[in-house]
Amino acid sequence: MKHRVVITGLGTISGLGLNKQDFWNELIAGHPAIKPIPAIENVHISIGAMVEEFDDSLYFEKSDLPLLDRHSKFAVIAAREAVADAGLSVEDDALQRAAVLVGTGCGGKHTDEETYDQLYKQQRKRAHPLTIPKGMPSASASMVSKHLGSRGPAFVISSACASGAHAIIQAYSMIRSGIADVVITGAADAPFTYGLLKSWESLKITSSDTCRPFSKDRSGIVLGEGAGMLVLESEAHALAREADIYAEIAGVGMSSDAGHITRPDIDGIKTAIRNALDDAGIEPGDVDYINAHGTATMLNDVSETQAIRQVFGVDADSLAVSSTKSMHGHALGASSALELVATALAVKNGVIPPTANFTEADENCDLDYVPNHSIRKNIKVALSNSFAFGGLNAVIALKRYP
Repeated sequence: MKHRVVITGLGTISGLGLNKQDFWNELIAGHPAIKPIPAIENVHISIGAMVEEFDDSLYFEKSDLPLLDRHSKFAVIAAREAVADAGLSVEDDALQRAAVLVGTGCGGKHTDEETYDQLYKQQRKRAHPLTIPKGMPSASASMVSKHLGSRGPAFVISSACASGAHAIIQAYSMIRSGIADVVITGAADAPFTYGLLKSWESLKITSSDTCRPFSKDRSGIVLGEGAGMLVLESEAHALAREADIYAEIAGVGMSSDAGHITRPDIDGIKTAIRNALDDAGIEPGDVDYINAHGTATMLNDVSETQAIRQVFGVDADSLAVSSTKSMHGHALGASSALELVATALAVKNGVIPPTANFTEADENCDLDYVPNHSIRKNIKVALSNSFAFGGLNAVIALKRYP
């Protein structure tokens, strides 16, 4: 028996704000969070969508902080909001039995860099004794489990910029198959470290001014950070406790390109989209909105547009397609989770967030990208696209509920 899977809770922390409501308000207003970032010597990346400074004491006990890398803090903060939004509390049996699946593209890089700075630059003789549990790749899942009291399966999935989508797809699969009734899932990343900034700089795909997906004068990605977390439940479990439902996850699609490590592959993208439609039992003409991967690189935007054209045919002209990375930045593994939160809110509220900073259309990007201003639209079906370095593609289909 396959169980239907619904979204009952959402939480975010990003450059757009410290909670879901600020995130949504800024998205539909078309306000990018992209700003100058603090200067770092010998780093030429000067802009990003960073999370505003927040008071740790409002979220954590002082004794918790030695175990919390920056990305783990983001995961816990967003997960707490999602759980509260779902109407669950730490005393509930459902939450105690819940699984925790977190995606991350980078993991505890802040902890790694702090440790290397101390050992190599400051010539300290030993590392902090909590370095391993704080910086280990699975730390965010462990911290969410610890802070929410969830005792079900807990682990991390890492697949570069598709990490969040893959974690959510795995959560969906666990509920659909009956392994779990409730899963806390999403992704978190914090890439603003010296080593990561220098590494992204060397790829020569970052913009020096802003993120303009699908525009003729687009100049590359702008990094972001944060977390998007969701509570997924079986429909039966959600209805039994009279939970509010944002949307149903109707189907998912995945593929790998088995090709170039950084260049997107149209066939791989098409396969993931078609797999999601087939899994959901959806025809191309049923889809109203696509939250695009939309990185604002020259290759991605054209490849994604062509793949959508080839899958949807004449129905592509009636699609609304937007990239919210134009506002929250490319938060790496966390982007796909933030984007699914945005897609769920779009379906629930009947409002499509725009592609901000849009200027002039690229002749090879010829879809309706909802330029600069959100639009109201009755959304019955929406897709969220995620494509990652390594040729990893993931697409999630949402249906309006009921």
